[in-house]
Amino acid sequence: MTPNQIGFAILYLGVFILIGKWLRVHVKWMQNLFLPSSLIAGFLVLLVGPQVAGRITGYFVSDDSFWSTGILTENIVSVWETLPGLMINIVFATLFLGKKLPSLKNIWQIGGPQLAFGWTVGWGQYVIGIGLTVLLLTPFFGVPPIAGALIEIAFEGGHGTAAGMKSTFEEVNFAAGYDLAVALATVGVLSGVIVGIILINWGVRKQKTKVIEDVQGFSTLRKKGIMEYENREPAADLTVRPESIEPLALHFGFVALAVLIGFLLQKMLVWIEALTWGAATGSEFMTYIPLFPLAMIGGIILQGILGKIDNAHVLDRQMINRIQGFALDVLILAAVGTVSLDVIGEYFVPFMVLAVAGILWNVFGFLVFAKRMIPDYWFERGIGDFGQSSGITATGLLLMRVVDPDNKSPAFEAFGYKQLIYEPFLGGGLVTALSVPLIFEFGPYPFLIFATVMSLTGLFAGLFYFGGKRARK
Repeated sequence: MTPNQIGFAILYLGVFILIGKWLRVHVKWMQNLFLPSSLIAGFLVLLVGPQVAGRITGYFVSDDSFWSTGILTENIVSVWETLPGLMINIVFATLFLGKKLPSLKNIWQIGGPQLAFGWTVGWGQYVIGIGLTVLLLTPFFGVPPIAGALIEIAFEGGHGTAAGMKSTFEEVNFAAGYDLAVALATVGVLSGVIVGIILINWGVRKQKTKVIEDVQGFSTLRKKGIMEYENREPAADLTVRPESIEPLALHFGFVALAVLIGFLLQKMLVWIEALTWGAATGSEFMTYIPLFPLAMIGGIILQGILGKIDNAHVLDRQMINRIQGFALDVLILAAVGTVSLDVIGEYFVPFMVLAVAGILWNVFGFLVFAKRMIPDYWFERGIGDFGQSSGITATGLLLMRVVDPDNKSPAFEAFGYKQLIYEPFLGGGLVTALSVPLIFEFGPYPFLIFATVMSLTGLFAGLFYFGGKRARK
């Protein structure tokens, strides 16, 4: 593959992003579902690519015809297949860059209830997934036990985490896990938005919400995903003079450095294992760990250093957000557009079982646990965690914005504090990255027991500690 072919594949990516945005602006039902433009574009790529359009045209043209792969060439698809695994490292490296970490006391007091709730639901997804796998999917459908981790990887982690785990699934001889995870992540995002809006309407009617009394919905421009002219703000601050260095280039350099620190950590862990327990036991456990959670640690390390030496505050969080958002859009488009429909068809029943179980568990957790764990504004705060546990963080933020448009509740602050402790472990953190290798190496039952203990820990803390505060109020 030549550099020109790779370059044209990137250009095609930009064109499909524009088409996805155009569809969001002009198609009403896409606006009402608040579908991300990148997700719309990913579905479009799937339809016009080799898996749908290519198969249809294949009946009428020869194999060497341009139309045998739809309107996308094999080279374009090959480039796009590699992008999710690269972009996820950028997404996770930027999670903590430019953020000032608050005190543990504030995190615990404000974000503690949501941490307990999210911890219960997140670990519970492992309990539900592994339980169903060992009792039903493995004995009756021949699905490997590591499929039990798919709900948490896809629902809590989203498309990015699913893409980042591709190499891990290949290493443990379950390459189909990647396609199933991406498909489940798509189900998670859709269910998070659709079910979330249904829950909000129910909450308003039943007077469960404290901030809004009716659902007026967003403005027409907001549904189209366009910022109202009078509300537009700068996307980022210019912290350095462009004649010395382009601010975007500087911030990309910081992100690249964070990823490289994570890469060095990965190689160091593999080296330590080879010299110590790996040499004695023949284990190669560390080789299964993907790069993205270590890139997140690299970002934390770099932020800690910059917090002490960056007196001029040249690192701007908003600029980091723009880089993160770009990487996530590219990731979602490429991951959804290249997912294997053959794999989903082959594992259709296990896929549906895991998808339905994940949705039901999230709804159950929100309706039963959130109001008993979160002392105040339980609906406004809990709906954000429901959205995140179903898809991506953006889904949670969207749902919180619907029920608290003017930020009158502590929902956004508590959600942000909770993420500081939650994300290094679940939803794409270290636990998510280690779950598949651990189940592969030691079997499903040790991890099932551990996940049950962790979920119950969050449950008891939420019900009896934070829930007790609610009762005293």
